[in-house]
Amino acid sequence: MKVTGIRLRRLRLDLDPPFFAAWDPVPRRHFDATLVYVETAEGVVGVGSGDTMEGFEGYQDLFIGTDPLNIVEQVGRIESINFHAGRFWPLEVAFWDIIGKVADLPVSQLFGGAQDKLPAYASTGELRSAQERADSALAIRDAGFRAMKIRVDPSDAAAGIDSVRATREAVGDSLEIMVDLNQSWRMAGDTRAPNDFVAIRRIVKELGDLDVFWVEEPLPYADRTGLRRLRTETGVRVAGGEMISSSTEVLDYLEGDILDVYQMDVVLAVGMLRARTFAEVARHKNRSFTPHSWTNGIGVLANIHVSAGVGGGPYFEFPFDPPGWTPRRRDFMLTSPVTVDDEGFVHVPDAPGIGVHLDEEACGRWAI
Repeated sequence: MKVTGIRLRRLRLDLDPPFFAAWDPVPRRHFDATLVYVETAEGVVGVGSGDTMEGFEGYQDLFIGTDPLNIVEQVGRIESINFHAGRFWPLEVAFWDIIGKVADLPVSQLFGGAQDKLPAYASTGELRSAQERADSALAIRDAGFRAMKIRVDPSDAAAGIDSVRATREAVGDSLEIMVDLNQSWRMAGDTRAPNDFVAIRRIVKELGDLDVFWVEEPLPYADRTGLRRLRTETGVRVAGGEMISSSTEVLDYLEGDILDVYQMDVVLAVGMLRARTFAEVARHKNRSFTPHSWTNGIGVLANIHVSAGVGGGPYFEFPFDPPGWTPRRRDFMLTSPVTVDDEGFVHVPDAPGIGVHLDEEACGRWAI
């Protein structure tokens, strides 16, 4: 089997009203998605997505004529490009889509087949008042979710903690609550300085009193000592790693036992093959793998397959914060959005490959 072509298709969904993401100082007025098509001489086409693929156009020739089933070589090629340009992990998703179609199996089965469904947590994205967030938590619980994540701005920690407190009072122990401080990395153009260890420790201690399940990305990636101290000095689980830039850095975290919960996104950070390896190492160390999945529906599916394949958990991140962020907005390029059932589980598609079913009319309408 040989690769005969790679195509990129760029889409842009206008957001009206815009989505005010807590981690981005600029409101999102549109949502971009890039589809990656890998075509083979035998007529099997793989589809991937989840990141912009900006800058990839000069590298297609490295893959033409190669074997799409030799995933070790394909991952090596992608990593060699990452050194010089961007991270192009949606391309690996397309290769796995081909492999699954050739094998006539869902990719999760190729990764181990540990689970066919995952308990999801509702990952909210906007900063809201305490009452608004508490009201949203009740709706999230009524939708079947067993857990939710609340964004807290460390520069206005009091307001964020008030939102967590109001949510805890509203839901009691019927929902696990996670908190994301979004301090490990920055959106392009965001030059704000992160809070230091002492300030964050105070915040985390208060959140611990509210029985949060974990605190996510409380400090920059480089502050390994601070991350380890937070766990020891507060007794609160620390999660992170969603955008770690290299496999060696993930290994350094695992060897140093820096985190309780590892969150490497398979389309934004380290790819599917590497994430599987790191997830298995984390589980052998009695640590959790719960990948970040704040991306489009195809990226969500890729993360589902890896997590379900290796037995990730205890929850799967499900981007969800209506009315601003809904499955229909997130998955606008699919015929049906990825959803949770009434018990809060997200199910692994049983179709061969990744299970992508593109809405060609929507893709044509939003093409740029």
